[in-house]
Amino acid sequence: MPPSPQAYRPATALLDLGPTLADPVAAADFPETRLRFRNDRAAGEIGLDTLGDDEWTEAFGRFVPLPGTLPQPLALRYHGHQFRQYNPEIGDGRGFTFAQLRDADGRLMDLGTKGSGTTPYSRFGDGRLTLKGGVREILATEMLEALNVPTSRTLSLIETGEELVRGDEPSPTRSAVLVRLSHGHIRIGSFQRLAYHRDEAGMRALVRYVLANLYGEESDDPLRLLDLVVGRTATLAASYMAAGFVHGVLNSDNINVTGESFDYGPWRFAPTWDPAFTAAYFDHAGLYAFGRQPEAIHWDVMQLAASLRLIAESDPLIATLETFGPRYQPEIAAALLWRLGVLRRGDEADRALVQTMERALRSAAVPLDRFFFDVFGGTLPDGYGDDWQPFRDALAAYAPRKDRSHAYWQGDPCSMLIDEVEAIWAPIAEADDWSALNAKVAAIRQMGEAMA
Repeated sequence: MPPSPQAYRPATALLDLGPTLADPVAAADFPETRLRFRNDRAAGEIGLDTLGDDEWTEAFGRFVPLPGTLPQPLALRYHGHQFRQYNPEIGDGRGFTFAQLRDADGRLMDLGTKGSGTTPYSRFGDGRLTLKGGVREILATEMLEALNVPTSRTLSLIETGEELVRGDEPSPTRSAVLVRLSHGHIRIGSFQRLAYHRDEAGMRALVRYVLANLYGEESDDPLRLLDLVVGRTATLAASYMAAGFVHGVLNSDNINVTGESFDYGPWRFAPTWDPAFTAAYFDHAGLYAFGRQPEAIHWDVMQLAASLRLIAESDPLIATLETFGPRYQPEIAAALLWRLGVLRRGDEADRALVQTMERALRSAAVPLDRFFFDVFGGTLPDGYGDDWQPFRDALAAYAPRKDRSHAYWQGDPCSMLIDEVEAIWAPIAEADDWSALNAKVAAIRQMGEAMA
C-alpha cells in the first residue's frame, strides 16, 4: 500500500537553504536488503505505517524517493568540536537526510540514515554501519523514549549483506542501514561551519530556517534562537541524568539545535548514581562522564553562541548563555520527580528532595533502575533502611502522579545495562534469533506505558 493519504504530509523545507548546507548524494547499492525492524508506532505519526514490507524495504533500504518530498538524499555539511578539539573536516560521512514529513501536530520531521554509504565527508570510512550498531541504536532509542528523554526514534533497520571489518568487535561482522525519525538534523556544528567560513548570509538563512521550521516562529533573531536552544538543551541534559543515561560522545556536531538526543555510539546506562561513570572506552579523561553531561552540553551551546557572534553582539549572547544553569535546576528536579512518579510541589521543595535523594543514592550505591521502580508513586519500601529516612520523610509530602495499577509494576524493573545488550545481540550473531530483541522492545514499551 502507498503512504496513508490521511496522515502523509510531505515537505521540502530543507531545499529552501539551497546548496549552502548539504550535498546531493546517492545511497550505496547493497547486495541484499533484509528487513529486521520496523517501528510502526513511529511510522504511524507520519503516515508510513501502511507501507507493506516490500515497499518499506524499497523506501528504507534502496531509498526510492518518497512521493512529494526531497528528490534525492542530502549529506549535511558541518564542523564540530570533538572532545574539545575543533575539526573542520567532518560532515555526514555515512548518512544523509532523504525525506521530510510533517506529523499530526505539524512538526517538521526528518528521515535520516546511518550506514547508507560513502559521501564527500566519509574521509577514510566505508560509510557502513554494523548490524550490532543498529541493534544497539534500537535499544537506546526505545529505552530513552520510554524514560521521557527527547530522542530520535529508530524507524527501520535493514540488513545489507556485506561483511565489515571493525577494530572494536569481532570481524568480519554483518552490515545494516538504519533510518531514524528526528525533529530536524541541524546541529550546533552546522552553525560552526558557517562561522568558520564567515558566511553571514548562510548564517542568517540557517537561523531563519531553524526558527521557522523547527520552532514555528517567523523570525531571524539569533538571540531568540540561542534562547530557545539553551532551554531545550537544559531539558535534554536533565533528562539524561534522570534516565541514568550516558551518551558517550557529546561533541558539538552531536548536539541537535532542537535539544533532541540522537546518534548513539558508545552509550551506556549507569548501574548506580556514579558521576564518574563513562560510556566510551576512549574517554580517558571522563570528559563526558555521567555527572559531567550538563557541563558538556552547556559547553557545546557556548560554541553555538560563539558562532552566532558573526551576526549578533557578544554581550546579549553571553547573557543568554548564562541562563543555562538557572534553567537546568528546575528541569533536573522536574525530570527526577517525573521518574519518581510524583507531582511537583515548588522549586525550593523539589530541589531539597532531589538533593536528599542524590546524597542517598551516592552513599548507598543501589541499582538505579531498582530504586526508581521501587519508589514510583511516592512510597519508599521499608527495606531501604534508616539511612534513607531523610529522603523518605521528604518524599512523604508528595502526591503520586500515577498509581501502580499497570501490570508492569507486578514484575521486575526494566533495565538496559551493557551485559543485557550483549545478551540480546548474542543469539542474533550466533543463530539469527531476533526473539530476545523483540521481547525487549515489547518490555520497554510496557514500561513506558506504565510511567507515561
